[in-house]
Amino acid sequence: MTRKEIESLLKEIKNGQKSIEDALEEFQNFTYTDLGFARIDHHREMRTGYPEIVYCAGKTIEQVAGIFRVMTEKKHNVIGTRADEKMFESVKNVIPEAVYYPVARIISIPLKKIPSPKSKIAVITAGTSDIPVAEEEAVTAELLGNKVLRIFDAGVAGIHRLVDKLPDIRSCRVIIVIAGMEGALASVVGGLVDKPVIAVPTSVGYGANFGGISALLAMLTSCSAGVTVVNIDNGFGAGFSASMINQMK
Repeated sequence: MTRKEIESLLKEIKNGQKSIEDALEEFQNFTYTDLGFARIDHHREMRTGYPEIVYCAGKTIEQVAGIFRVMTEKKHNVIGTRADEKMFESVKNVIPEAVYYPVARIISIPLKKIPSPKSKIAVITAGTSDIPVAEEEAVTAELLGNKVLRIFDAGVAGIHRLVDKLPDIRSCRVIIVIAGMEGALASVVGGLVDKPVIAVPTSVGYGANFGGISALLAMLTSCSAGVTVVNIDNGFGAGFSASMINQMK
């Protein structure tokens, strides 16, 4: 339940359109639903502006389907990250409206339309191998109501591929930069724009990349002002943060 929905319900009680008993029925399980294996937070959208988002990896197919079913009953928009095809098939059997984004590995059930700001979020990858993480960011941001500009394979080994896109990039309100290897692209972009840059290190790279640690450390020690860093391969975290910035009044 959102703040606006609660306000509407209270007005209906005040105007005599709804009884207290009916309102109490709607408030049942208002804070959370206990499924034994999960306690689903229905209050989160009111606190943070966004419903709880489901991290599917590590959960069983039955658990994922059960969580999606309860959240859908509560009329939440549902997003599940790091989901595989079998999880999606199980959810779709219960909820036909479910949509799957295979590259991003995201399941979505859009029940309510989210107002979209005019400003956009840019998602830039250093290489093609970084696209799965970039798509997790881009799809997350889109499902949260944002317009996204995708620019793929624009790394420092061929920086001219980035330069000719700078006018488009500078027109965006927030910029997400995804890079593995040595992670240099975030510093380059940070030095060329006057917008917040969210850097995402990826685990793409050869042995001394240490599964993304070299890119993470390079981004954390960037000399470009305005660059903030999320965890290795954390596309969802970057997309969510960018959405919050993009939708600030």
